[in-house]
Order: sequence, then structure tokens, then C-alpha cells
Amino acid sequence: MRFWYDPGYSFSDVQVCYVDRGAPGDQTCADGGHIRALDSYYMEIETGPEIKYIPYHRIRRILYAGNVVWERSRGIFI
Repeated sequence: MRFWYDPGYSFSDVQVCYVDRGAPGDQTCADGGHIRALDSYYMEIETGPEIKYIPYHRIRRILYAGNVVWERSRGIFI
């Protein structure tokens, strides 16, 4: 993910929305400040006292500074 590696972006401005069964609307959004690592198959998100491991196929939307830059339905970066 370019926002993670490119120093021209602030990762704290990223928001990732993903399928989270049992959450309201079965979706949760995490701010970049809570994302601890990007693995080959999943991302690690700090959720209070625990870490959630979210597989990439569950990601539905990525925003940067409040603007949608990717959505599952479109499948492309904007």
C-alpha cells in the first residue's frame, strides 16, 4: 500500500473499512494510527487491548484524508 511506504503521505490520514461480522452493519473502519502492520495476507489492527488480524479480502473501502481512493465494488484505485 503506497500510503504505508511513501513518505509523501501521512498514514494517520488513512481509514480502512472492512467486513466485521457482528459489528453494526457488519462493517468497521480503522484509522491509520491503529494499523500496526501490513503482512502478506492480512493487516494487524489494534483494537484496545487486542490485535485483530484482518485478511485483505475483507477490505471494502480505503479512504485518504476523507476521500475514497479505493472501493471493492470498483476494484481500482482512484
